[in-house]
Amino acid sequence: MQNIRNFSIIAHIDHGKSTLADRMIQLCQQVNARDFQDQLLDNMDIERERGITIKSQTICLPYTADDGKEYILNLVDTPGHVDFSYEVSRALSSCEGALLLIDAAQGVEAQTLANLYLAMENDLEILPVINKIDLPSADPEGVALQIEEDLGLDIDLVQQCSAKTGTGVKAIFEAIVKHIPPPEGDKKAPLQALIFDANYDPFRGTIISIKIINGTIKARDTIKFMSNNSEYRVEEVGLFRVKREAVKSLSAGDVGYILAGVKTVSDTRPGDTITLADNPCAKALAGFKEVQQVVFSSIYPIATDDYEALATALEKLQLNDAALTFQKDTSAALGFGFRCGFLGLLHLEVIQERLEREFDISLILTVPSVKYNFYLKDCSKLVVDNPAYFPDPMQIDRVEEPYIKATILIPERYMGALMTLCMERRGENTNYHYPMPGRIEFSCELPLAEVIYDFYDKLKSITQGYGSFDYELYDYRKSDLVKLDILVNGEIVDALSQLAHRENARARGLRACERLKEEIPRQMFKIAIQAAIGGSIVARTNISALRKDVTAKCYGGDITRKRKLLEKQKAGKKRMKTVGNVEIPQKAFLAVLKSEQ
Repeated sequence: MQNIRNFSIIAHIDHGKSTLADRMIQLCQQVNARDFQDQLLDNMDIERERGITIKSQTICLPYTADDGKEYILNLVDTPGHVDFSYEVSRALSSCEGALLLIDAAQGVEAQTLANLYLAMENDLEILPVINKIDLPSADPEGVALQIEEDLGLDIDLVQQCSAKTGTGVKAIFEAIVKHIPPPEGDKKAPLQALIFDANYDPFRGTIISIKIINGTIKARDTIKFMSNNSEYRVEEVGLFRVKREAVKSLSAGDVGYILAGVKTVSDTRPGDTITLADNPCAKALAGFKEVQQVVFSSIYPIATDDYEALATALEKLQLNDAALTFQKDTSAALGFGFRCGFLGLLHLEVIQERLEREFDISLILTVPSVKYNFYLKDCSKLVVDNPAYFPDPMQIDRVEEPYIKATILIPERYMGALMTLCMERRGENTNYHYPMPGRIEFSCELPLAEVIYDFYDKLKSITQGYGSFDYELYDYRKSDLVKLDILVNGEIVDALSQLAHRENARARGLRACERLKEEIPRQMFKIAIQAAIGGSIVARTNISALRKDVTAKCYGGDITRKRKLLEKQKAGKKRMKTVGNVEIPQKAFLAVLKSEQ
């Protein structure tokens, strides 16, 4: 155990975590030049296309130190985006130390601090690393000063490297061996293993990622999950190399995987403790705290036959992504589906893409919303995240909506544009300070509902990509909330209803009406598309009727003949409108959702 080191790489987005992991894998000669590709650990198509890490990945690296000792280094590469911070917290539970990576040009940013606090909560040894020292704009001395002053870390521990060129990576390995402590535990004690991740393989069942705290596990052992007491026989244990590699046994301090033919997806839960059925440990490990979803949206299959397939797909995804929650939901327009909770809009997009790609299901999503607290006149409290459950306005005493505390780091020249953006989004209690010359750390309290749509995109636009954004849920505050209904031909379409602040409701309704006007095909009669709050219409557009030329056969002759034909057509259209049912195409639902983003 003295020769094992478990560590993860944590950092802000685009500070070079996956690139540093690539150099480490190459230095340990774990992959030959022919099989190597950039971002080797990002194995999902969606990660490669977007250039971001979504899932934390583990790899076991053998390393021979300068003093000749052989070490086993278990490296965990983590995501940087705020929507996947829960993934980071789970990865850190399998480590004793962390490399805190900081861009030599950008310096300390919002998510750098958030990840540092996560590592401190897990009592990890933190090793600061300044990356990208080969950039022309790099300022490693200034960043080292920031690390000491802003983060309170020891400047003597700071390592400098360029993950792109490989400069300084060997020195990082030596620092890991020297400063990160080996795992603690007892190989002879009863087995106690923490599940920190899982994957579903259609042929082998669930692949369970574990860190062994105490004891030893080998093939043919009978294991027990402590949360539900279900028992399975172990088929294979192994380590994560570039590919999975089976070994005879795993013992205290090791990070690896087990295969036990677990086909029941709900049996495996990240944070659960595994022990041996014939020699169980005294108590389960603490596990992970429950994650708070902040964005809610309903997912419906386009083909109703896909409902069962969608249910199975969501179960398998939840195994791999514990931050996803779902429950059954129905809609008059879209049929049966699921109400899902997400950690942010990027998380929602990623889940949607994974369902469509990995499980081949075509989906429709409703407009995202957040959780509101309704206090009724009979002193009861109602938590609503779905417009369908909006209570009777006469019964509502007050409504509270969630606020977040946003921390935004920007170059000084964009301050005016950022202030305007935050004021437009009903920002409160704004303040700022200068962590370093030329950069401002701006903090502001914002309603979460205003942030989940396009706040981050707008921030990136006004700061030309230099703004970094991090947030945490702050509190609930009184709000003037209304339910905005969309009517097509006088009928409410429940899947398009949304909850909005009264100030923004009309603009949002008008935008939805205009989008629908573009997408709904014309009929033989005029269609009215309206946005309504309660009984009052706040926005309206019309889709004009297709007009058949009934007077084409009348050439010359008396005008009364033409008039008679037109009146007859008018009466027919009026009758058609009373019984006419407008088919709303699937792309119209998607168009309204996109207008919000």
